[in-house]
Amino acid sequence: MQASLVMTIIGRDRPGLVGQLSAVIADHGGNWRESRMAHLGGQFAGILRVQLPAENEAKLLAALRNLETHGLSVRAESDSAGNAPAPHQHGIIEVVGHDRPGIIRQISQVLAAQHFNVEELTSTCESAPMSGEMLFHATARIQLPADSALAPLRQALEQIAADLMVDINITPGHS
Repeated sequence: MQASLVMTIIGRDRPGLVGQLSAVIADHGGNWRESRMAHLGGQFAGILRVQLPAENEAKLLAALRNLETHGLSVRAESDSAGNAPAPHQHGIIEVVGHDRPGIIRQISQVLAAQHFNVEELTSTCESAPMSGEMLFHATARIQLPADSALAPLRQALEQIAADLMVDINITPGHS
């Protein structure tokens, strides 16, 4: 029988960090299935999913706790992917505008009010080419129930876009 774990990791970025983590996983019969990792503000942070023989799970969790002595914090939770998900569809939201506090908060409040789930979110701040002002860019992959439409969401986001001084684009995604 197989176990599946979802882990979050964070530690001061340094060469060999991913190699150290992957060695511990492999030493316990684990298979690195998928991950998202990035260097942010001097830290290396990520989320990953591994699959391993169920009888090795407790030993792997103990080995992961030992990584804290090397400056890597790891939290692991059982993956609930075995549960059949309800039918759903996806959409992609892209946001571009002058950086200011509260952009993600206001957009996420609209999504929550309409029962849409954020599955993936990336954001950056970059200097605008001509003015040098900071531009905020975000892309979110959202999940919505199969019987929902993007039109009401588009309308709700357009209402706040002017206040936020951002452009928001919504497109259907792939399921």
